[in-house]
Amino acid sequence: MSSESVEEYLEAIYSINERGEKAKNQELAEKLKVSPPSVTQMIKRMADEKLVEYEPYKGATLTGKGNALAQKVVRKHRLLERFLYDYLKLPFEKVHDEACRMEHSLSDETTAALCKALDNPETCPDNLPIPHCSLGIDDCEQCEEARSKIIEETPLTTQLSRLHPGEEGTVAYIRSGVQSGKRLQDMGLTPGTHIEMVNAAPFQGPIEIEVRGTSLALGRGLASHVYIHVEDEGKPWRRVHPHGPHHN
Repeated sequence: MSSESVEEYLEAIYSINERGEKAKNQELAEKLKVSPPSVTQMIKRMADEKLVEYEPYKGATLTGKGNALAQKVVRKHRLLERFLYDYLKLPFEKVHDEACRMEHSLSDETTAALCKALDNPETCPDNLPIPHCSLGIDDCEQCEEARSKIIEETPLTTQLSRLHPGEEGTVAYIRSGVQSGKRLQDMGLTPGTHIEMVNAAPFQGPIEIEVRGTSLALGRGLASHVYIHVEDEGKPWRRVHPHGPHHN
């Protein structure tokens, strides 16, 4: 399965899950303009790669790893929409399709530069939130400095609230107010701490995690403030540059 196809599916499923719904095959087929059997085949392959959890006739939800990958694509897409609409003055009805064409070839470095040029916007022209930078930095100068120290591709990051049972990773950073931040720190959720998702109620329900051998329960809202670097073995979806591997 090509990285571009995977990214299109991840983005489509993300936009549906974002509404608090499972992505059903028929809706995905209409959204991606492909046949329902093609959707079924791709979703099963993505489930094998642990990018989605899929229940026949009910739909698909992104795993933590799937969410992390989706948020990278969605971030690029919504930043591009902002640029096309605000700076190039393209008509509103055209920016989505144009951003779709461009997002797959946009590097992490160019995405960071685009974000800086746009002054770190919070929403796209549709008023949907732009996922945060995976480094957890709001200040553009600090972001530039942090990126200069990264040798490999930016690690995959998503909210703790988006992980599924069995998934694990390390705390990357916390985005919250002082009170909730202190509460999370008191629970031992500090940067570098390894966590494993033990149980998660659907969508907005509470979650149970294991931290340093201790089981902790916390609400989904509180968990959404904790960003996790997710495990990323294999990387079968890793993008290959269209002009050859020396461009990666």
